[in-house]
Amino acid sequence: MSAPSFRFARRFRTANLLAQAVLVLALLGGLNYLAIHHGWRHDLTQNRRHSLSPETHSYLRDLRAPVKIVVTLTDSGDDEQVNQAYRDVSALLREYTEATAGNRANRVTVEYLDVYRQRREAEAYGITQPNVILVISGDERRVVGLDELYKIEGREKKGFLGEQAFTAAILDVTSPEKKKLYFLTGHGEMQLLDVDPARGLSALNDELLIRNFALDELDLTKVPRVPDDAALVIVAAPQGRLDPREEELLRQYLTNRAGRVIVMLSPGYPHGLDNLFYDWGVLADDTFIFDRSRLGQNDSGDLILMPALTENPVVKFLAENRIALRFGATRSLRVDPGRPLDPSLEVTPLAGTSPEAWAERNYRQPSPEFNEGVDLKGPLPVALASERSAARGNLPFSVRGGRLVAFGGADWAANGRLASGGNLSLMLGAINWLVDRDTLVTIAPRPIETYQLTLSQGSLARLRYSLLFILPGIAAALGLIVHWTRRS
Repeated sequence: MSAPSFRFARRFRTANLLAQAVLVLALLGGLNYLAIHHGWRHDLTQNRRHSLSPETHSYLRDLRAPVKIVVTLTDSGDDEQVNQAYRDVSALLREYTEATAGNRANRVTVEYLDVYRQRREAEAYGITQPNVILVISGDERRVVGLDELYKIEGREKKGFLGEQAFTAAILDVTSPEKKKLYFLTGHGEMQLLDVDPARGLSALNDELLIRNFALDELDLTKVPRVPDDAALVIVAAPQGRLDPREEELLRQYLTNRAGRVIVMLSPGYPHGLDNLFYDWGVLADDTFIFDRSRLGQNDSGDLILMPALTENPVVKFLAENRIALRFGATRSLRVDPGRPLDPSLEVTPLAGTSPEAWAERNYRQPSPEFNEGVDLKGPLPVALASERSAARGNLPFSVRGGRLVAFGGADWAANGRLASGGNLSLMLGAINWLVDRDTLVTIAPRPIETYQLTLSQGSLARLRYSLLFILPGIAAALGLIVHWTRRS
């Protein structure tokens, strides 16, 4: 048998190489197909930092509509806090898109926008400022603020709350019903569509609409009871007294139906809510607060108030970060010392004045001065949260009842002051607490781990010499050994 020709051998070798190439491409294609359609991941980190909780997975499996998350954070700016938030958020949102990748109809998608370079796209979403995270589903939308992303203690980040914030926002925009907030009318209250800087609430109206709340007005003289769909009733600076029937309707709503109410009172105006306040442990003094100290008053004469150090979520973020509040005309609110002896009632101060402030009772005199034994000496509370829990039979737990938040001023929420200091955070914190948005999900925060390497001068010198001489010396020795081996 004759030996194969060189031409045949060359063709056989070429065919062999082509077959190997086809097999390699088929292997890579098969691996990519499996990774895309049948991939699996396993989180090996100690605290499962790259995994969503089982609770979030259960919500995403039953997602009712597609969700888009628009992120305007970047990691290319000078603000390291924003850069870190971008890295944390982008890593977390990859988990959401991965978890819903198999659900083609209802899935979570993420879009990153630069509001300065992509103005048209940003305006289409109604975004005018950077560092905004917008969660959208259909016509519903919810803003997730940077202050919702981290648990802060002592001005230091202790935990990442991104999963809790995003899961709550997704549930909110995909739920069939919005939380409905009613603003009381009929007594000269502040109006939602009023653009006046001193008494208008149009800025607050816009903030609430973008957070997926439904807003309406309520005149208690025209209805037999507070509507059943009311998640919250807001009484914003009435300039006339509520009649006893209206007060009774609010009392029944709070007590019998576990209702939620915000009352903002302006000093100098009767309100007609004394019996309701007594039931909920609140004493609204007919006073006017003055504070002429440097720390308690700004250049325009507004009161500078500080949030109370409390675990109540209304002001917890503000207190931990020492964010001041800017109030105009304000009266004092106190925990009523003669309140009913009710173990289920808890009244918590939320914000107060400096020690140099006082609450003037005779505030209509030309030159108010503090009178010992008559006026109230600071520090004085100006905002209170009252909550009642009801026992459920013989069970070892209680069921939350009504909630009331009362403020001794109202113009802090108006257009001219809402964006000042922590005013907007205070209002949103109160609303979220009252409508239970702060407890929508109970996902634990992810711990933020920090590592610090501490070296002495001697250790630094040894490290320097190792990098300069030892490592290059080892490489040179290996090279000499290889060279010697080849020569021999």
